[in-house]
Amino acid sequence: MKSHTYYDILGVPRDATIEEITNAKNSLAKVYHPDANVHKDIDTTASMQEILEAYRVLSDPEKRKAYNHEMFGEAAPRVFRTFKVGPDDDSKDESSSFVTYWNAASRLNETLRQSMRLMEKESQKKTLSQRVFRMLRKSSEESPDEYRSRQIAKLSMDAVQYMTTLKMAGIPMQYWHSDAMNWVLIRWGQKQDTDYHILFSRYAAYVEKNKSSSEKLKLRSYNRQFHNNLKKLLSYSLDA
Repeated sequence: MKSHTYYDILGVPRDATIEEITNAKNSLAKVYHPDANVHKDIDTTASMQEILEAYRVLSDPEKRKAYNHEMFGEAAPRVFRTFKVGPDDDSKDESSSFVTYWNAASRLNETLRQSMRLMEKESQKKTLSQRVFRMLRKSSEESPDEYRSRQIAKLSMDAVQYMTTLKMAGIPMQYWHSDAMNWVLIRWGQKQDTDYHILFSRYAAYVEKNKSSSEKLKLRSYNRQFHNNLKKLLSYSLDA
């Protein structure tokens, strides 16, 4: 792992926040931890030690200040920018970054999981208590079925929003799953001026070269199921 500074090792800018540094360390650890590479007969111990050492220094304000002074001659404290990977990240500075699309894909996948659970419940045979409730309830009351339908309809609208974001970004549907999005996020985080479209092409080459036949089959199966679930959710509001 060729790097010149601790910032290079973690793939973060010099004005990175503590949260960004921690996220970078956690993401890199998933890739370079020795336990994750045992089956590949690759020893990543040295790389992992570099990552941990960089994190140990940069996550400590005093050690980081001393390191910056030694490496870059910085004397005055820098103003650190905000960078957040999460559902509450609405920073305008990050509106066109890959983080926006990573968040959209994550929310879309979670939306699908929630909607499939609700649809499964809706398709189950109605219990006697539910039928009695529908017969006795007041007209102003909402039945469990009606509540579920309303929730699924809302999830369908949310899914359209996330899909629009990903489509406008030019990210093909076969890459909307977590394996691809996380792989690209890690590498984009290391060099954020990289065109993420190129990274998706590299991911495809990585899968072809490094994934086993069973792993490739699993990804194809997931994509088919994802596509089917998405069509089912989007057509729900039309059938309801």
